[in-house]
Amino acid sequence: MNNINVGLLGFGTIGTGVFRVFEKNAQLIERRLGASLTLARIADLDITTDRGVTPAAGVLTTDVDEVISNPEIDVVIELIGGYEPAKSFILKAIANGKHIVTANKALMAVHGEEILAAAEQYGVEVMFEAAVGGGIPIISAIKENLCANQFSSVLGILNGTCNFILTKMTDEGEDFAPVLKEAQELGYAEADPTFDIEGVDTAHKIALLSALCFGTRVDFEQVYTEGVTKISALDIQFARQMGYKIKLLAIGKQDEGQIEVRVHPTMIPESYQLAEVDGVFNAVRLSGDFLGPAMLYGSGAGMDATASAVMGDLIAIARNVAAGVGRTSPIMGYCADQIDTLPLKPMSEIVTQYYLRVTTVDRPGVLAQISARLGDHNISIQSMLQPERHEADAVPIVLMTHEACEADIVKALEEIDALDIVQEPTRLIRVENDLG
Repeated sequence: MNNINVGLLGFGTIGTGVFRVFEKNAQLIERRLGASLTLARIADLDITTDRGVTPAAGVLTTDVDEVISNPEIDVVIELIGGYEPAKSFILKAIANGKHIVTANKALMAVHGEEILAAAEQYGVEVMFEAAVGGGIPIISAIKENLCANQFSSVLGILNGTCNFILTKMTDEGEDFAPVLKEAQELGYAEADPTFDIEGVDTAHKIALLSALCFGTRVDFEQVYTEGVTKISALDIQFARQMGYKIKLLAIGKQDEGQIEVRVHPTMIPESYQLAEVDGVFNAVRLSGDFLGPAMLYGSGAGMDATASAVMGDLIAIARNVAAGVGRTSPIMGYCADQIDTLPLKPMSEIVTQYYLRVTTVDRPGVLAQISARLGDHNISIQSMLQPERHEADAVPIVLMTHEACEADIVKALEEIDALDIVQEPTRLIRVENDLG
């Protein structure tokens, strides 16, 4: 029976999970693969901390070159995270003829093209299922099972921290700050949660998914990104009264030679499947020309789910190694010379519906002034709520617009917020009623 040697970079939470899969399911893997996998080297700066698992003598090392330059290693798993030194390690491993498995969404979203070019040059495989959606097999679905489809949209709830926070706020009526603190205490949010709550983690993931679905390069720096820190219990309450839930939604769309790629809090109808994805779970909704709509749902993070995805990629590569064949599918789902550069639609040109909460003084004629400013910019009102005042002299006016252009909304709100009747900046949340 063939033996395939594997090297691991990074022995943190996910690395420990990968080791546990090797240890627990070795026989199962052999039966599925027809070859044995050996975790031959594990490199980490810290090889003394007790992780609850016991590698064999000589497996642990602090010298990364014992993994990436070792001629006996066939596949390198990168679980360090971040841009550097992960990128340098991966590029060196590729130059040494190693196949790569990574869970590093930030690296692939920002430097994926460079890594792709290196992999093409040296004829090795790079797989990154664990970079998006944890244990959800969304990347392999796009690249393999559904690859005959022309995708029009890919939408996702892709960050468990934000989804947990919004779910708790919705279910318990709490505001953002105390729920974030609870998420940190439960281990669902990092001590510094910025990448999660500001939407950066989600933006990395939708950049990758959009590139895979639409066969185009996506400049991560151009992805509109807005987090959940400004969402209040009041907005969630009003959304529910109007039949919606608020989710941090990742949106990728292709239409008439352009793509939209954006991340922001979004109101979606309560009746939609995505609205029912709660807690730390993730979901991705695809729409293909022959497939129609389909949604994949599951655990989006954590040791076991992510390790499962890493091992799935590893076994896929190992099958090719055992069979003596090279890469069997393009790394980004399209042949490298067929990847396009579709223009990214500017956020100012996005057309959607909008929820607006305007906090005004309690005075006759207020609504008329607001409606006039909206009308001046071709924005019409679909529905309205005017609840009782929530402060001594302040009255919230909640409006749902018909579809409007983002640039027109921005101009109208500049004028509305400049009125002496408006007490604080108007709260805007985009609305998606047609998920494509």
